[in-house]
Amino acid sequence: MKPYLRDRIPETLAELPDATAYEAGYLVTKNAGWRSSRPVIHQETCRGCLKCYLYCPEGVIFQDGGKVKINYDFCKGCGICRKICRFGAIEMEEEK
Repeated sequence: MKPYLRDRIPETLAELPDATAYEAGYLVTKNAGWRSSRPVIHQETCRGCLKCYLYCPEGVIFQDGGKVKINYDFCKGCGICRKICRFGAIEMEEEK
């Protein structure tokens, strides 16, 4: 039987995650150029909920001056940010 996350409910807010797995600047090896598509954030549609930031497995999404941005040097182009955005503010664009 597989364990489920719902089997254990956090008792305090301190046990809930408040950021991604790694702090910004943790990655040191730049993308080797194999990415076929990359996410583009439409700032006029973005509501700044930062769900994309929380779900990004690489931790490359950040907020700068009230706008959400992506560090393309380390982005793998997985598209999780696009799938999680309920406002449709992120779209995948073919890499040039």
